[in-house]
Amino acid sequence: MDFVKMEGLGNDFVVLDGPFSPSPDQVAAWCDRRRGIGADGVIVVTPVDRATVAMGYWNADGSAAEMCGNGLRCVGRYAVGHGLVAGTDLTVMTPAGPRDMTVGDDTVRAHLGTVTTAGDPVEVGGYRLEPVSVGNPHAVAFVPDCWTVLIAEGGSMVETDPAFSERTNVEFATVVSPERIDLRIWERGVGETLACGTGAAAAVAAAHRRGLTGPEVDVHLPGGVLRVEIVDGEAWIEGPANEVFRGVLSHES
Repeated sequence: MDFVKMEGLGNDFVVLDGPFSPSPDQVAAWCDRRRGIGADGVIVVTPVDRATVAMGYWNADGSAAEMCGNGLRCVGRYAVGHGLVAGTDLTVMTPAGPRDMTVGDDTVRAHLGTVTTAGDPVEVGGYRLEPVSVGNPHAVAFVPDCWTVLIAEGGSMVETDPAFSERTNVEFATVVSPERIDLRIWERGVGETLACGTGAAAAVAAAHRRGLTGPEVDVHLPGGVLRVEIVDGEAWIEGPANEVFRGVLSHES
């Protein structure tokens, strides 16, 4: 089975042609950074028509997820680069709904849909967390300096707290200015990642709702800078998405 390794701001994925549904064990094996390809998740891209593809996404632990923002942008780059669609404007069908995007020479701009408050703030481990939905669950904590947070301890604790019935992605955000947020991410089923598109959108939406930022923000992540725009309650993200290498799986299980 052929695969492509892709990354968006260091958020990396094993990308396969569909229709195909990998088992949790297959996903975990391929994402293993010692014994497999190494990735934050697995994406399956299935052509629908000449302007549309479908996206399936699985976290590194084998669990299926509703949405992945940087993965979504990688799907756009993959679909255009591999001739699955006719132009550079396309729609990606996801479990969270259809998402439109434009693939440019250097960046991919993608629509993530409506960002909504997903409940009242909760306190976990000394963090005040704001539940946010971007088609998948997030919990945003505003902290004085995200770079000093003990993220493995705090992120894993919040992810599995009973307050979040389906587990949650966790964002530790520092508002630097009305145009900049520094952000670290603990992804559900993965751990700390270099970037997360939906997490960046969740953090900006929460900050903008509190009047801490404007609607257009550069989010500085360990993997680079992602541009986030909130327009009438809906999020757009823009940043790089690249193919790293191609290969063939020597075994499929």
